[in-house]
Amino acid sequence: MTTLLALDTATEACSVALLHDGKVLSHYEVIPRLHAQRLLPMIKELLARAGVELSEVEAIAFGRGPGAFTGVRIAIGVVQGLAFALERPVLPVSNLAVLAQRAFREHGARQVAAAIDARMDEVYWGCYHEVDGEMRLAGEEAVLPPEQAALAQGFSGDWFGAGTGWGYGERIGVPLVGQDASMLPHAEDLLTLATFAWQRGEAIVADDAQPVYLRDKVATPKMPKA
Repeated sequence: MTTLLALDTATEACSVALLHDGKVLSHYEVIPRLHAQRLLPMIKELLARAGVELSEVEAIAFGRGPGAFTGVRIAIGVVQGLAFALERPVLPVSNLAVLAQRAFREHGARQVAAAIDARMDEVYWGCYHEVDGEMRLAGEEAVLPPEQAALAQGFSGDWFGAGTGWGYGERIGVPLVGQDASMLPHAEDLLTLATFAWQRGEAIVADDAQPVYLRDKVATPKMPKA
């Protein structure tokens, strides 16, 4: 019997999910700038609802980005704190993959162009295709101007657009069968992807948990005035 905990704070949404005894419970809220205050209480409430002790959790999954820098750091900080205390491994999961998995769950989309608004007139971008219920990356994830986004090559069939990056839909300009530009990552779908990774033995030690921002520089220091 596997017990996995998943959490995500990389976008405006804050969510947690738990797999225990073959059942999944989750809690999801869209609460911009309140993630740090709500995340630990949400975890506590979810475990209590499931009747599960934190010590029963075998691994902790988290959205490792891309997304809001502060949100990703909150997730990693909480995950590392819990994992160190429990001596448990962690499972980093791409937030673009989580979007694609949600599009598969809610819309039945088997090929998804996931896009998150990266600000600075750019989008975080990744194309995913479904294999045995798991959305897998086709090509590479990137951060780029909307006009440079392109569908993965070598795939036939329809593509579905998921994520806030599709607010730039007219500028992205790739053919879609449908889209949901309001979709945010959900820990329930993160948990699904983490379960596949757990079964493949892909968990890592908490020390190795790293954010993936896709941008080379999170912040550019100002040059001193001459």
